[in-house]
Parts: sequence; structure tokens; C-alpha cells
Amino acid sequence: MGSSAEYHMQQIINIPEKIEPSLWPQCCIYNVPTILSKVKEESFTPLLISIGPIHRNNEKLKGMQEQKERYFHFFWNRVEQKSDLTDYKAFLEKEEQNIRGHYQKKFTDISNEQFVEMILLDAVFIMELFLRENKKWEHKDDYIVTQLCLSKSIQRDLLLLENQLPIYVLEKLYDKVVPSSVKKHNWFLMLAHEYFACFYPYRKESSEKMFEAKKWEKALHFTDLIRCSYLPKKLSNQYNDTHKECLMLRNATKLNEAGISFEKVHNRSLLDIKFEKKPYLSWFLCLGCLPCFKCFKARFLFPQLKVDHKTECVLRNLIAFEQCHYPDEPYICNYVSLVDSLIHTKDDAELLVEKEAIVHELGSNEELTSLVNSLCKHVVTNSSCYYQLMEDLNDHYNSEWKRAMGTLRWVYFRDPWRSSSTIVGIFVLLFTIFNFRRVVTLMF
Repeated sequence: MGSSAEYHMQQIINIPEKIEPSLWPQCCIYNVPTILSKVKEESFTPLLISIGPIHRNNEKLKGMQEQKERYFHFFWNRVEQKSDLTDYKAFLEKEEQNIRGHYQKKFTDISNEQFVEMILLDAVFIMELFLRENKKWEHKDDYIVTQLCLSKSIQRDLLLLENQLPIYVLEKLYDKVVPSSVKKHNWFLMLAHEYFACFYPYRKESSEKMFEAKKWEKALHFTDLIRCSYLPKKLSNQYNDTHKECLMLRNATKLNEAGISFEKVHNRSLLDIKFEKKPYLSWFLCLGCLPCFKCFKARFLFPQLKVDHKTECVLRNLIAFEQCHYPDEPYICNYVSLVDSLIHTKDDAELLVEKEAIVHELGSNEELTSLVNSLCKHVVTNSSCYYQLMEDLNDHYNSEWKRAMGTLRWVYFRDPWRSSSTIVGIFVLLFTIFNFRRVVTLMF
């Protein structure tokens, strides 16, 4: 027997000696982990159109191929310099391996030429669609734009994690090929930002005001672009401290019974949740229901969450993306986990809906509870950006005095009318005691 250095691995097991890395450094478009996709597979699967290589062989999506080709013809006829599109294809050929590296799977069954043509056709389709939706190009009798159900279904398909193109590919097409005469914006991300506006968790007066260049410029694809819309303007220490373990939090009903008031807030990032109370005044939080005594409240400031039938799809794809690409910055996962901790039963959902912290278009509060409780299934995080918030809430709940004040508030100070009756009753009792003592004093 020779030295160990002369041994080949194949003498022990028959696998290749060289294996390519499972993920390239630029990888950002992932196949959703099976453990997540099995919970709600339809949330990750395109309904009408395939973009990129992951779903290209799905027979159910073949019907849109003709529409892609039709859009390509329109785009070709509108391009002023045909050589620009030829140069763009040359750019894709040069970047072909780099573009492949953005995908988790290598797709060795797709030749280089097929891959380039696929990316070219998909990129042109997206660009033509965005410009039509933006009303920069005519779309009379358009099969997609004029039918709202198709338009919304394709919009939903374009946000899916498995249905993405690297965004720099689209930026190059916009910058070098799209005629300047139809460009409303100097930056492609602004065009994409407007197209996906209905998926953003909160609104402002103007899309222009909402768009922040520094916040969006590092977006890797459309799923990442939508994630950016959920993040606060500035990630404070509250969001940067990712080295703290997760805590368990009481549900909304329990916190409310402990005297914590849930209050909706507007024009704030969905993730920007605060817990505010005055250090000494909060010891008498039972007085907080009176209009002039709001400073006595322990306030859970909750940016209003609007839930409709597309919310689940958006959140599941953002969660899957964070699980794969941002394990150290799981802001969306932390947020959904916090909401899940607050809603255990239908009563919790009813409380948050009553306080308008959550508004929804679902059939019932039971559906809302079921949806929220299923979002975090199999989601794993090692830390929470809400650690300090949860610790403060738990400290408040664990104080026997504050729980007693909460109970007193719930029974006798639940609303201004009950508070007024309670205060009047106290004064009547004190007046009766005073008169009793005065009579006793006179008698003796």
C-alpha cells in the first residue's frame, strides 16, 4: 500500500473530486427552501408568466411565451438605434456567466445561447410592460394592460423570489436602449418603484417623496426592492443589534389587560414599532383613559398593517428571501414573528382590529389569526431587532403593581364614561366618609 497522499477519494466513494461552490458570491435569486414552500406552495409559484430560468419548463406558463415575443416586436420597432439592442445582447453574452452566478441553481441543461436569449426576451418584456403601465408607450388593445385581472396577476408573478432577473440587467437595458424621449425617470429603479407601489406597506402623498435613492440603490432584484420599502429610513441601533437572543412575548389581550394601550400610527415604516411610557406616571396608568391624562398611558405605537389577499404572498416571499440571503438582518422575519406573538387567538385579532392597528379585507378575524400564525411556520431566526421592545413589554407585564393598575383600568377606567362614573363614585364615597366622621365627632 502506498502513502496516504497517493490515495484517491474514488477508492472510498464514487463522487467527483471537484465540486463547484453551492453558492456563488453574487447569488441572490434562490429556489425557495422546500420546508417553506410546502406550507403554501401557491405563494411562491407563478400564475401566468415565467421570468428567468427557474420556472421556464413549467407547461402551465407556456401560454405567455407568445405575448413575450409580441412585446419584443413592439420594443424592436420603437428602439431608435437598432444597434443599441445588438450591443445590449453582446453585453448579455459577455455577462452570461456572471448572470448565471446570481441564481442558486446552475442550470447546466441550458446552453449559453439559450440562456442569453431567455434573459434578453424576459428583460425586454418587463421593460415594455413597465413603460406601458407607466403610460409612456401606447397600449391600445393590449392583451395584458387592458385586462385588470391579468395585469395584477403578472404584477404578482414579478415579485416572486423564484421569478427574478438581476436588476442590473434591466438597468442596463433602460439606460442604453430605451429612447430618452419616453423616459419619465432618469433611473430605472424609479420606474420599477412606481410599478410595484401597490405592494408597499404604507403610502405617502407622492411616490416621488417616498422614493429614497440611498435606500433603494442596492436592491438586487424586485423582491429585494419591495423589501426595501418595508425598512425604516434609518436603521437605528434597535435594528442593528442582531446579537441578542429572541424573547417570548405575551399576546395582545394579556398586554392590554396589563394596562398597555395599542395605538395606530401613520406615515411611519411598518417595522418602526415603539413602546412608550413615562417612568413615574405609568405607575398610575389607570388614569390614562381620561382625555386630559394621556401622559399616564403605557402606549404600544403600532404602524397600521393593512392585510388583503396579496399580503400573504408578499410576506412569504420576503421571508423566504431573508432566510436565504439576509440571515443576519431578518427584519421582515422579526416583524412577522412579533405580530405572531401578539395574535394567538381570535380575541387578540379582534383587539388589534378594534384599535385599528390592523385592518384587513379577509372574511373574518379567524382568517386573520390563521394567516398570521402560519407565516412563521418553519422560519428560523437567531436574534430579533425587537429585543429591547419585547424586554420592556415583559418588564411591564411582570410588574404586579402595573398589572393591578391594568386590571383596575380594565374594570373601572375602560372608557371616559366609566372613568367618570368611577371618579364620581370615589368622591361620593369620600364625602360620605367625611360626613360620617363629622357626625361621629359631634356626637361624642
